[in-house]
Amino acid sequence: MTPVTNRRSLLLAGLTAGVLTTGASGAQSPVVKTSAGKVQGTTEQGIHAFKGIPYGADTRATRFEAPQPPKPWRGLRKALAYGPASPQATNEPNQSEDCLYLNVWTPEIGGKAKRAVMFYIHGGAYSGGSGSAAIYDGVNLAKRGDVVVVTINHRLNAFGYLYLAHLDSRYADSGNVGQLDILLALKWVQENIAAFGGDASRVMVFGQSGGGAKIATMMAMPAAKGLFHRAATMSGQQVTASGPLHAQERTEAFLKTLGITKANLGELKTLPQEKLVAALSTKDPIIGSGGVYFGPVLDMKHLLRHPFYPDAPAQSANIPMMIGNTHDETRAFISDPGVYKLTWEELPERLAKNMRVDILPSVVIEQYKSWFTGISPTDLFFLATTASRSWRAAIIEAEERAKAGTPAYAYQVDWATPDERRRAMHTTDIPLVFDNTDKEGAATGNSEHARKMAAMMSETFIAFAKTGSPNNPLIPSWTPYSMAERETMVFDLPPHLEKDPRGRERKLFEKVPFIQQGT
Repeated sequence: MTPVTNRRSLLLAGLTAGVLTTGASGAQSPVVKTSAGKVQGTTEQGIHAFKGIPYGADTRATRFEAPQPPKPWRGLRKALAYGPASPQATNEPNQSEDCLYLNVWTPEIGGKAKRAVMFYIHGGAYSGGSGSAAIYDGVNLAKRGDVVVVTINHRLNAFGYLYLAHLDSRYADSGNVGQLDILLALKWVQENIAAFGGDASRVMVFGQSGGGAKIATMMAMPAAKGLFHRAATMSGQQVTASGPLHAQERTEAFLKTLGITKANLGELKTLPQEKLVAALSTKDPIIGSGGVYFGPVLDMKHLLRHPFYPDAPAQSANIPMMIGNTHDETRAFISDPGVYKLTWEELPERLAKNMRVDILPSVVIEQYKSWFTGISPTDLFFLATTASRSWRAAIIEAEERAKAGTPAYAYQVDWATPDERRRAMHTTDIPLVFDNTDKEGAATGNSEHARKMAAMMSETFIAFAKTGSPNNPLIPSWTPYSMAERETMVFDLPPHLEKDPRGRERKLFEKVPFIQQGT
């Protein structure tokens, strides 16, 4: 091959990797060649969007098994609409086991610039949700930060975490296939994101609630090593995974509901997905209430240790990390109207059921009343439940990183939503980080103050994705969390770096062991 011919081939390869095509109407559509085939997206506000790109094959053929790469296609595949969500017991639309799809937003295709990649993992514990919600739209974030944004769907609940390895060796991966889906999506990014203008060596994973917990788990999974380079968890931690014996008990309870035994285990592969979803309401045999919990399993194959127990995972020591929570986490998911009319007589029993640690409610009540003069039973309830069950894991993770000499950046969102009952609740930071305060489902509203907060938090996450440091002109100087100072960025108007916020509450609840719910 002559040098001229070789150069021409390289140019043609670059053109097919990412081009803009013009349709009959004169509108331009972005086209990118991926490892499985070409995809065509749309352009909005100067940002190219590709929705519903397969990163894995249909899991109906591999139920409870490790995911497989997508089957290549010929011709041009339109990537104009979100792919299906994993089957789940929610009102999430368009559910299917064929759910391994991702979405990409980018300012440029086919160019020379390589942009940081912001890879978002949705919340919903390990049981529900998808990457298709309006508040996850990546246009504003990609435009503001000149970054590439990716969101994904993956298998959830029993489809992603039902542990069957003890019943049949063919399902040796079953307890963690939801995590393996995410790793497959990250491998897709490594192989393909350059064609979308992204830098495969600067991939930040970030996620809220269950998404953050999935990230914490990946930081201890050997197969995840090298697939991402920064990590940010938003109100989502995973100190311990499900132990295999507890996972087996949950599996047995779930299978009993379905009428499945080891003798007829093969039928589990062909049951309609609706029956599996219905069985998710099985009472959890460990927790003793609610639907059965499914999450990552300490299977000694894909997960060889607990994510942040007994210490921070050494394999992720070189990955910069942000760990965040909101001031009023539990106001989002403890929604019983009676909580807002609590009496002092009712409070102890309510606390006992919701703190998720074994401590005398009377001691907690006495302490909070001494700290906050005139506090109401309702406000005490939400402060104590947030401190005992939602903040504890975040503090533990931040402490373990600090002890290991690889400290994380810790933050707390104090800025309150317009809902006086919900305040700075769980999920408050999602539309702020995505700069999507005007989108459906944004609890923040779209006031001037909300937009200021969105500018601040989105710029912070963009800076972290690009450099591994969250510092930027919109916030004060931010130093990582240390055991001596417990530095925490408080996101409010104005933002400020605070030492050991809620320190009295931290000291109260660290007197008792923390056991992560479900594990």
